[in-house]
Amino acid sequence: MAAQQLHDTDSPHNTMRAAVRLAVHLLPGAEYAGIAVLDRAAPPRTVAWSDDVVRAAGAPDGDGAQPPYWDGLWQAPVVRVTDSETEDGCAALAAAGLRSALALRLRAEKRRLTVLTAYSGKPRAFDATAVRVGRLFTAHVSLALDSATVREQLTEAMRTRDLIGQATGILMERLDIDAAEAFDSLVRASQRENVKLRDLARRLVDTKNAT
Repeated sequence: MAAQQLHDTDSPHNTMRAAVRLAVHLLPGAEYAGIAVLDRAAPPRTVAWSDDVVRAAGAPDGDGAQPPYWDGLWQAPVVRVTDSETEDGCAALAAAGLRSALALRLRAEKRRLTVLTAYSGKPRAFDATAVRVGRLFTAHVSLALDSATVREQLTEAMRTRDLIGQATGILMERLDIDAAEAFDSLVRASQRENVKLRDLARRLVDTKNAT
């Protein structure tokens, strides 16, 4: 059922929203959950969350650095905080009333990680069973994210193709030229104006529809 809910989503964003909702129900000990993007060159971004306290827990510090408990995810797929009140670097968690955290990698790139983190207001909330369930769950989430990303890219490609086709037709009518000449004209204009072909096509179509 959970896998079906993840794979039935129509975009990566909705997949992540479903994932944090399901994580709270499926991961033993979880009370809250969130998904964040960690970038070596930029502050962390929380992109999906079950509760506003998750956003506070994942907020960068005054220097834009990510919460220290996420640092280990660059080397390992799982990081656990057993008690934020006694562990170094977890003051922000303790201040938010979150005593435990279980952070799991969803996607790993050279300079960017996507992570799912479950939280609890109780210390030592996540045991070995929670880790096993969490790793299995994140494997399903990763597959669903990849699938949703491909579907979104294919949908966008089809929209772009249709948009360029409409723009080509407008130029054929306006300049009394054939399809190949119209497309070449569109490409040259895109290069000349340093504008993406898709955006230039949209501008032409919008202008046509407005008249």
